[in-house]
Amino acid sequence: MKLQGKVSIITGAASGIGKATAEKFVKEGSIVAVCDVNIEAAQALAGALEAAGGKAAAYRVNVTDKAEIARMVADVKERFGRIDVLVNNAGIVKDAQLIKMTDEQFDDVIDINLKGVYNCTRAVVDTMAAQGSGVILNASSVVGLYGNFGQTNYAATKFGVIGFVKTWAKELGKKGIRANAVCPGFVATPILSAMPEKVIQAMEERVPMRRLAQPEEIANVYAFLASDEASYINGAAIEVTGGLTL
Repeated sequence: MKLQGKVSIITGAASGIGKATAEKFVKEGSIVAVCDVNIEAAQALAGALEAAGGKAAAYRVNVTDKAEIARMVADVKERFGRIDVLVNNAGIVKDAQLIKMTDEQFDDVIDINLKGVYNCTRAVVDTMAAQGSGVILNASSVVGLYGNFGQTNYAATKFGVIGFVKTWAKELGKKGIRANAVCPGFVATPILSAMPEKVIQAMEERVPMRRLAQPEEIANVYAFLASDEASYINGAAIEVTGGLTL
């Protein structure tokens, strides 16, 4: 198992890619802190993971709340003794064209998708440095590489978290800490359920593989990057798009 004995914190872990990542990490032997603003969903997932033979704990974590993050980190350290991996997966969208975007829409996305990544990483980095090892994984997006119509705020955050890992790779590599970003394309998550079928079909037709990614396919990349198999990958932004941008 790739992650045997590792202790991992995953934000936004109760649904979508975060849930698939938590499931994959437990399958690969990691202890997982399932963190989400929806504590009921986090508890349900942690319970299911433990019932299947894994080890997990649920935490209510709003990534904009430093005190809440600090309590979670302290409890993870007390219960499990270390922190090996942080997956900064929590994020939101509030789309609008620039000419129509409100300050609230901009600020909310920046606070969660960008500052939230900073808040969580800052809370664990001292522990990782003291251990002499750790992995930080940021959820970026194809939008963080190429931009997207109607997503000024989202694109800014997803470009920003790539900038984070490239900077942290330089700063923290000597401390045994690796930092990388994953940039998915179109993924079949519950957020798409409200979209008309013709819109989803148009998305599929833009991908050379003619389908959307499954959340598990993104989780597999996170698991690889978190493992010792990726021990020399640092500061990378890895596209997982099915060839969307070709």
